Amino acid sequence: MITARTMFEKIWQRHVIAEEEGELLLHVDRALIHEGSSHAFAALDAQKRTVARPQQVFAFNDHYVPTTGRDRGVNGISNPEIRNMVLKLADNTARHGVTLFGIDDPRQGILHIVPPEQGITQPGLIIVGADSHTSTHGAFGCLAWGVGASEMMHVMATQTIWQRKPKTMRIRINGRLGFGVAAKDVILALIARIGAGGGTGHVVEYAGSAITSMSMEARMTVCNMSIEAGARAGMVAPDATTFAYMKDRPYAPKGAAWDEALAFWKSLPSESEAVFDREVGMDAGAIAPMATWGISPEHAAPVTGKVPDPDDAPDEAKRGEIAAALDYQALKPGMALADILIDRVFIGSCTNSRIEDLRAAAEVARLGRAQVPAWVVPGSRTVQRQAEKEGLDQVFRAAGFEWRDPGCSLCTAINGDQLQPGERCASTSNRNFRGRQGTGGRTHLVSPAMAAAAALTGRLADVRELLK
Repeated sequence: MITARTMFEKIWQRHVIAEEEGELLLHVDRALIHEGSSHAFAALDAQKRTVARPQQVFAFNDHYVPTTGRDRGVNGISNPEIRNMVLKLADNTARHGVTLFGIDDPRQGILHIVPPEQGITQPGLIIVGADSHTSTHGAFGCLAWGVGASEMMHVMATQTIWQRKPKTMRIRINGRLGFGVAAKDVILALIARIGAGGGTGHVVEYAGSAITSMSMEARMTVCNMSIEAGARAGMVAPDATTFAYMKDRPYAPKGAAWDEALAFWKSLPSESEAVFDREVGMDAGAIAPMATWGISPEHAAPVTGKVPDPDDAPDEAKRGEIAAALDYQALKPGMALADILIDRVFIGSCTNSRIEDLRAAAEVARLGRAQVPAWVVPGSRTVQRQAEKEGLDQVFRAAGFEWRDPGCSLCTAINGDQLQPGERCASTSNRNFRGRQGTGGRTHLVSPAMAAAAALTGRLADVRELLK
């Protein structure tokens, strides 16, 4: 009897090459690397191996490049260590014939922003990247996850990877999102509900009317933070929205190849009778603009809410976790989230630096002037050019925001952009761990519109109050 299959199973089965002791050897369609991938190249060199299929590997300057002073290219990088990393990536990719979206490339940007823009990301593929947020690409109906240096070396040398088959989870989010509620609020609300380990061991397929009505940018935001829910990867079934976004992208199929690819892509969605290992449902209409208060993405609540009291926690472990988070964040139990004062605002990262994100932030920025330092960092040169064409950079500048060059910037704090000890930031990035944005820095995750609202008010603010 033929069993109905999920989208994950369809993609997984197509890529299996061999099985050994419960592990499966999978073909990899795309590999994405950045400046931090030098260890993988060094391992290749040590074994006197070359990249097996360089046309299927793509490299990006993003994690370490500065977001100011870029007019001089690599020579404008003042930190010699970072400059050498950028130069080494250029050398390694040139030696192996790998395409590099380098610091001087007009397409340069974050490795989870550029591939969708260029049509490198396509439905039905297996994509691995040298960064945990490779799950972003699953928004296109492909299976994508992050790997370490040793696994990446294996992928580059063989275009394959060994994996154990994960479980499947479907998260249905039905209904219509309310006024002022964005995709970032959806994923933060979900993580707050199921926990930072709620998706552990699973590949998540997002479904339901709230998901299918989202733009591709919004779907990427949701899939991006699947990792913060502990999931192996996140996926959304490809549909007309996907195909319209991909049409005529530089790396997308053309002519008859497009028609052939489209027919395949339309066969990918999970079959109606397919069974998932776990199912979760959420009401989109019940989701409000969110903000995190602690040091885990699951430490999130509606911005109209309050900081929790450890004494109200269900067990001793949770009490200790909340108490430690409040101690690090210097917050008191019961205080209103809207009373939390902010020192800095960051709008950027692979989670929220696409043109749609910048438009949402600019809509709010038009309403006032920043009360605290606020950075806007586009995810790519392509996004930057589009934003400048629309005059968004001028909107931000007029409101006192700083307009910067593309890169990971304050999300990773390994490129010169970082918080000072004790500094509190409203950030559109994906992680609020201790020291994530700089030693002693305190991060509150929010949507782009919410970040702009925080800039105008100097505190965590309900963006709906400004927009109404």
